[in-house]
Amino acid sequence: MTDAFIYDAVRTPRGKGRKDGALHEVTPVKLAATALSAIRERNDLDTAEVDDVIFGCVEPAKEQGAVITRLAVIMADYDESVPGIQINRFCSSGLDAVNMAAAKVQAGQDDLAIGGGVESMSRVPMMTAGGAYYQDPQVAHKVYFTPQGVSADLIATREGFSRDDVDAFAVASQERADKAWKGGYFKHSVVPVSDQNGITLLDRDEHPRPQTTMQSLAALEPAFKMQGENFGFDSVAIQRYPDVERISHVHHAGNSSGIVDGAAAVLIGNEEIGKKLGLKPRARIKQFASIGSEPSIMLTGPVAVTQKALKRAGMDLADIDLFELNEAFAAVVLYFMDQLSVDHAKMNVNGGAIAMGHPLGATGAMILGTLLDELERRDLQTGLATLCVGAGMGTATIIERV
Repeated sequence: MTDAFIYDAVRTPRGKGRKDGALHEVTPVKLAATALSAIRERNDLDTAEVDDVIFGCVEPAKEQGAVITRLAVIMADYDESVPGIQINRFCSSGLDAVNMAAAKVQAGQDDLAIGGGVESMSRVPMMTAGGAYYQDPQVAHKVYFTPQGVSADLIATREGFSRDDVDAFAVASQERADKAWKGGYFKHSVVPVSDQNGITLLDRDEHPRPQTTMQSLAALEPAFKMQGENFGFDSVAIQRYPDVERISHVHHAGNSSGIVDGAAAVLIGNEEIGKKLGLKPRARIKQFASIGSEPSIMLTGPVAVTQKALKRAGMDLADIDLFELNEAFAAVVLYFMDQLSVDHAKMNVNGGAIAMGHPLGATGAMILGTLLDELERRDLQTGLATLCVGAGMGTATIIERV
């Protein structure tokens, strides 16, 4: 197997995923092209050398349909020989895209590839593409379909996480993100988004609320109580988990991931192409894995997939210096840390999606770039990025600096 190296990683800032968000007027193709253009410009890249571009996109419909990746490649002025493909594994799509690009390099099929993702949640809302998962009663019955927010509340209930526990984690996410932005920790990787006249629309994440406190979160009503109690999903979840008498609804907008727009791209290649193009490797993709997990509770996959990736790499948890786990909901990260005895001091040290938002198809690539930047800033060696995934799955990637 050939080593796959990360040569660069960029992302756009995350704009609020609503009509008054700073990136709402930007099409998804433009968002994706912005990340790809940055990769080209920062590395003085001869794009004819790029063998493939793989982007995650969770709602590949309307403006995000028609193989958005190929269209973004063209709009970013890459050589016309460069193909593009979009993939979807729900929330881990961006990380899976990076893993697939790395796998092609490792297998010798590609010398240079780009993995990443894009999601304009203000223009193409969640569930736009539909699907049997949401709409087919036979499928819903088979998987004990439960909305993710109710699943997160189920985890909190089963594990004994209180409202204060999840809110305290959310406050920490906001504080860490604020500190990171003020400290300039993201300046190397975040590329501004401009309009057609070259005027900057957004150059930093728009979603963080640094003024968040335990008191301000306490004023928020549980977001998924109505789904659970009035629409019957609590009963569905309890059928699957009869050890639970009643689900305690503790999640809300302040301790769940934010809806945002954004894109990211990661440049991956073998050693030979790096030398040919004068690129300096920043890290090696050491190992990656994906797993399926119980689909009703759905959000516990990061634990098992982390164990699988570590086993495949011949490593254990003590070998990992920093962790990035997508903050889909506070209970997801609390569960991971509790199950694997991971210290919060090593987890999402610059905040996460609760503070900065979760642009579904792009987040996996974003957190991998954040992880690499922080390993370099702290002069540490190894990191692991992972995400929970809808319908019960998980993806994880281990990187090591070179």
